[in-house]
Amino acid sequence: MQKAKILLYNPQAVFYTMPLGLLAVGSHLDSERFETIIVDGRLEPDPLRALKPHLSEALCLGMSVLTGRPIHDALQVARAVKAARPDLPIIWGGWHPSLFPKACLEEPSIDIAVQAQGEATFCEIVERLTEKQNLEGVAGCTFRRNGVAVQNPPRVMQDMNAFAPMNYDLIPVQKYYALKKQRQLDYISSTGCYFRCTFCADPFVYKRKWTALTPERMGEELEHLWRRHRFDDLHLQDETYFTYRDRVVAVAEEFLCRSLKFTWTATLRADQGVRLAEEDFALCKRSGLRRVLIGVESGSQDMLNWMKKDITIEQILLAAERCARHDIAVDFPMIVGFPDEPEESVLATLRIAKQLRAMSPKFKTQIFFYQPYPGSPISGMVKAKGYPLPQTLDEWADFDFVGSYGPWVSRAKWQLVQRFKFYSRHAWDTQKGWLRRPLQHLANWRCAKDFYHFPIEKWLTELVYPHPQIS
Repeated sequence: MQKAKILLYNPQAVFYTMPLGLLAVGSHLDSERFETIIVDGRLEPDPLRALKPHLSEALCLGMSVLTGRPIHDALQVARAVKAARPDLPIIWGGWHPSLFPKACLEEPSIDIAVQAQGEATFCEIVERLTEKQNLEGVAGCTFRRNGVAVQNPPRVMQDMNAFAPMNYDLIPVQKYYALKKQRQLDYISSTGCYFRCTFCADPFVYKRKWTALTPERMGEELEHLWRRHRFDDLHLQDETYFTYRDRVVAVAEEFLCRSLKFTWTATLRADQGVRLAEEDFALCKRSGLRRVLIGVESGSQDMLNWMKKDITIEQILLAAERCARHDIAVDFPMIVGFPDEPEESVLATLRIAKQLRAMSPKFKTQIFFYQPYPGSPISGMVKAKGYPLPQTLDEWADFDFVGSYGPWVSRAKWQLVQRFKFYSRHAWDTQKGWLRRPLQHLANWRCAKDFYHFPIEKWLTELVYPHPQIS
């Protein structure tokens, strides 16, 4: 019996994380009945040309779509495919359709939107399409009935251990290594988050629930993947990997007892770092932990309380001290420029950034300006204050929630932060060279004095090296 062909597409983007969402839904389909083909627009000089040979036989085309620039490519491909084959169902899943399922279906080229966990939902949709049945009652998806978008009830979050292992043979793993410039495998071991941060869309999508693979399954899967794909580094894409101390310890022990020779990175909340014992940090380090990401968000306790981060400044510093003691690198993302944020809050964030950078040469701080990511409570507040959010998919495609800032941020505040980012980066620059040394001394002096006026060094550096990352 000929297998039905399931076509999956990952839109173009500026990062090269492996398409784990598509891997998850594609791997969960019955491989005896369905042939899954993943086309990644980031790997193809002409994505439409790569899709074209499969369109005539495809049962459907699924895409995983993130808010922002990836929507541009996803729309272009969806419209072109629909023009070439109008009867082919086009299914969008991922963050944006999870937040705006009905709005997505206002686009004629999109037929179905999947919300939250996609494995079981997509599998059921494929079964209905195979039997030429409608999608009435398929939990977790939105479809059209007589031209009107109908949103079915949400699907209850399922235990990740009920899903099939991800089949990395569906993607050209070596190409991702080349693009990343390291043999790094992306992997997700848990879904969701228990916490309630008001700048984040995760509580809206996953309803503050969390599920994870068992340590035994992780050990078995990762040993198989390591022996097959020989990665040097494992990038755990979990929202909150360190949720349970016992699980973290058990996974580290799995890595050690299986003699898996790779390093790994993961996310760590400050309060989770405080709950880990020194011996837990030591165990994780022995198992290969090289870097964690700790979301600081703000150096102001009042702001942390306002955004319901549920951590304290003391916890941030204590978790950082433990990482420094165990020679673990840390990325500390921070957010400034919230609507009505007091000036002192911004200054407090700059102060803690300096404090953290001084603790270890392996510590890095990243400061972003707040942009109202859809689905979060603060974005609702922004809209209520009269600041319009994008409405159409084309408008959301132009939404930059990483590199831009809101209209409520003054030019002076933006300028202060940009100058601080430049000087703090060079003040703790670990690269050597006689040309770097004078700039490092000047940057250290400016950061110590909080004096960022007349940034001649910044202007000269940008004149010689006109790269966006230096701004």
